[in-house]
Amino acid sequence: MKIVIVGGVAGGATAAARLRRLDAKAEILIFERTGYISYANCGLPYYIGGVIEDREDLTLQTPESFWARFRIEARTHSDVLSVDRAAKTVRVRDLRDGREYTESYDKLILSPGAKAVRPDLPGIDLDQVFTLRTVEDTFRIRDFLDANKPRRAVVIGGGFIGLEMTENLLHAGVETTLIQRGAHVMPPLDPDMASEVHAYLRKKGVDLRLNTSFTGFEAAENGIRVLLENDCAIEADLAILSIGVAPDSALAREVGLPLGAKGSIIVDEHMRTADPDIYAVGDAVEIRRLVLNRPALVSLAGPANKQGRIAADNICGRQSSFKGALGSSVLKLFDMTIASTGLNETMARAAGIDCDKVVTFSANHATYYPGARNMTIKTVFDPKSGQILGAQIIGFDGADKRIDVLATAIQAGMTGADLAELDLAYAPPYSSAKDPVNMAGFVIENIRGGLVKQFHWDEIAGLDSAKVTLLDVRTEEEYARGCIPGFINIPLDSLRERIQELDPAKPVYVHCYSGLRSYVACRILSGHGFDCFNLSGGYRFYDQNMRDAAFDGDPRHPCGVRI
Repeated sequence: MKIVIVGGVAGGATAAARLRRLDAKAEILIFERTGYISYANCGLPYYIGGVIEDREDLTLQTPESFWARFRIEARTHSDVLSVDRAAKTVRVRDLRDGREYTESYDKLILSPGAKAVRPDLPGIDLDQVFTLRTVEDTFRIRDFLDANKPRRAVVIGGGFIGLEMTENLLHAGVETTLIQRGAHVMPPLDPDMASEVHAYLRKKGVDLRLNTSFTGFEAAENGIRVLLENDCAIEADLAILSIGVAPDSALAREVGLPLGAKGSIIVDEHMRTADPDIYAVGDAVEIRRLVLNRPALVSLAGPANKQGRIAADNICGRQSSFKGALGSSVLKLFDMTIASTGLNETMARAAGIDCDKVVTFSANHATYYPGARNMTIKTVFDPKSGQILGAQIIGFDGADKRIDVLATAIQAGMTGADLAELDLAYAPPYSSAKDPVNMAGFVIENIRGGLVKQFHWDEIAGLDSAKVTLLDVRTEEEYARGCIPGFINIPLDSLRERIQELDPAKPVYVHCYSGLRSYVACRILSGHGFDCFNLSGGYRFYDQNMRDAAFDGDPRHPCGVRI
């Protein structure tokens, strides 16, 4: 059997290695358009910033090492121009000398990946405008930095690559402006969670411009101008364009294979296309997003590797299926960790899914052990069944561990009650006896069990202090440092003695710093007949979001001014 694979990296290279492990005699041939058959795609920004120092460390396999270990022929700088499905052949051009030739196949795997979006705008082809997708892109940017010693850069797009490039440009000593067309960076996050990332970026010295669209580029005497709407411009020495990727599915389209969202290749659970002899894997294919159970594009390395393995299994007669992906992701931003899995609240509501959420603030390990740092966890769940639908975490050490636990819980169909009962490893340097994941489960079950009702930071402006009691149970010192307008202060430890100051006929809306003390206050008040609501995420989450809104002059802020 002869298998031809179009494209290497995560999907194609994984499929090739799996094929060889399953079939010692098959002829396996990979065509790769770039000069690198298998490389650390996710490590590219860190070479630009100098964190990874040796460019050879980016290369996972070379054509020579692939042949030596697997007896797989990998031809780089080879562009597959066309496929003849009837004859079962591909037409290939050698990009080094222009020679074209035909190669036959018994099974064909398409792994073309995705290409960086480059809109047709003025100045898009200027030498100082870069995208980052391949190793060659990486070297071009790094060589530009080394040769020109730029002082100012603009990064356009606040997704994974945009944030990683922002960090690494700053690490390389380049002042950086980050432009985001939408209201927040990192699309997997909800806006209220992204607000913490915004504050952190600004603290690190990033000039963050939200709700800002660019209209093109133009050459300037000492660099370029990044043109913005409303006739504004930013002077810079270079720009990184990171506004997303699109499936590189031109070959599939030309041979008549059915396409899905954004031109992605439609495959079944075995990664087989409409042609039984053609499979497709990686960033170019449409898959199903778990929980939603709807078609989606998930351009991440983990799913691509699994898909390559599954395609190889089925070609070799092993029944193997790809069920879909949660879209689990994690990103390092300086010292911060940004992680998500499953559905965020925005996605769930857009899909018409009934959901609720809790926001918890928990230390990564026992607070008495040195170095404890808190993480913000937003858990989205089904209010009827308690099933976990998604989670987002902003934190530092230990955030990656918790998102993996929550991803496992979602894929297993677990509920808040199940999270509360999880038996997770505990030692003071690593966790607490009540792990942050357990804590999310406790809060969900408290709400579903009727022990407490909650309200959220964006509902505060609609509360009428004539009809409800607004109560802050933090200490007097905390209250003096900053408070929510209209909330009276009765510290938690004084509440029992001062409960007569509250009107039992009015519902009480309570908050503390994180939501824990105010939960205790709600239990006290409920025991005395009060109708009580606890602020999810506490004062900290409210203040974080209001500061973020005020920074951009957002009308959500009651003062309507910048700070």
